[in-house]
Amino acid sequence: MSAAIALRGIARVFPGPPPVEALRGVDLTVPRGEYLAVMGPSGAGKSTLMNVLGLLDRPTTGVYELDGVDVAALGEAERSAVRGRRIGFVFQHFHLLPHRSALENVMVAQLYNRSPRGERAGRCRRVLELVGLGHRLHALPATLSGGERQRAAIARAIVNEPSILLCDEPTGNLDSDTAKAVLGVLEEIHAAGQTVVVITHDPEVAAGAGRTVVIRDGLLYDDTPAEGT
Repeated sequence: MSAAIALRGIARVFPGPPPVEALRGVDLTVPRGEYLAVMGPSGAGKSTLMNVLGLLDRPTTGVYELDGVDVAALGEAERSAVRGRRIGFVFQHFHLLPHRSALENVMVAQLYNRSPRGERAGRCRRVLELVGLGHRLHALPATLSGGERQRAAIARAIVNEPSILLCDEPTGNLDSDTAKAVLGVLEEIHAAGQTVVVITHDPEVAAGAGRTVVIRDGLLYDDTPAEGT
């Protein structure tokens, strides 16, 4: 199976003084259709890795191939286009437009999609139904529960059928029962073939993934977390 993500020798150094090596020679391959969790304590490099994977930041050195394309070599306009079409983001904070309905929030993502305008609303409705929000299409974010807002955010992230769904602490603002329900949605999406990468510090979140890698001090380990991390 070909790789959705291939990182080779990825380093990210922030200028000093002294310089900070946030990532140090990271190698990572994520096959298409995998559900991967990236775990690590605060300050380990999780956020930096997420920003590199999401094309929100450039590595200082190394190669990042997304669907076989070396995205580190692309210009900013090309990177922005790839990010909009091939990467779906789910964050701890839902980032929904407050004065737009759930349906309208999902439709915002369709600005990056070349599908006919007349098909977009129907597609967004179907995706909201997929995540269990078919009955809340026209609700504003303020009237949605935390779990419903995260479901709307997930729908927005997958509506363009991205190559990867990148989730940053997706249950961080949710109570335990709601978190389990949201993780169930991610598992269903993965079961349908979506490549999912979850960045988390929570072992319970990582437990739902098929594979877990651990980041410590900017280095990536394909193993289980050390005790206390």
